[in-house]
Order: sequence, then C-alpha cells, then structure tokens
Amino acid sequence: MPSDDDLISSIRAQYHFRPSPDGLLAWDVRRLIRLGRELPVRAVPLGQIAELDKEHWYGHGSVRPTVRSMVEHCQLMLAADLAYPIILDSEGRVMDGMHRVGKALMQGATHIEAVQFEQDPAPDYVDCDPDALPYDD
Repeated sequence: MPSDDDLISSIRAQYHFRPSPDGLLAWDVRRLIRLGRELPVRAVPLGQIAELDKEHWYGHGSVRPTVRSMVEHCQLMLAADLAYPIILDSEGRVMDGMHRVGKALMQGATHIEAVQFEQDPAPDYVDCDPDALPYDD
C-alpha cells in the first residue's frame, strides 16, 4: 500500500498563485498538502468560499478561458475526489481544492470538508512567472 508521501508525490505539479506587492507568489500544492495533513478537518459552507464568485483559474500565466480550457476544468471537477479536504489559508481563501469546490457545488452540496492554516506557510516562489515554474517533476 502506498504511503501518504507516495500519494502526494504522485499528484501533478500545480501551484496556488496570489498577487502581492513583491510580485506574484506561488505555493507548491504538494507542499501545502504535506503541511496541512495534521490540521483538523471541518465542514465549511460553500457560501463562504469567496472564490466561487471571482476569477480563479485564469489571470496568471498564458492559459486563457477558452472552451477547451473550461472543458478541461470540468473534467478535473468530475474526477475530483471529495474525500480529500480542501486547503484554506488563514483568512479562509482557497489554496487548494477549487475543482473539489466546483464538484460539490454541481452536486448540490451545501458544505465541503476543509483544513485551514492558522498561519500561512511562506510561498515557494516570489515574483515568479507561472509559465516558468516546474510542472513535470
């Protein structure tokens, strides 16, 4: 049976991005999952997920909201496993799990399981170009 670290290592390389005065910040989602493993899981109302009503997947890097890219996101939502909690930063913003949030919303759920950092981890990259980050480790 694979260990938690093996499962995390098998996750595709992906990043959580956030603009800042120091430039674009990026967190490696696999590291966020490792750091969040011991945090308590709680049910969060989907109505509290602010990103549901904001541009989330687009705006960083070269990916644009084409029909093809939206279909790809829909496929990721359909494949998302709601058994894994989403990860929230200290202010309640989603750092990992928007495809799971989308799936839960499509299924008519009112809540989603989440872990939340009390103090945000330092970003992995500062003032970065999303297209220049390593995606196939």
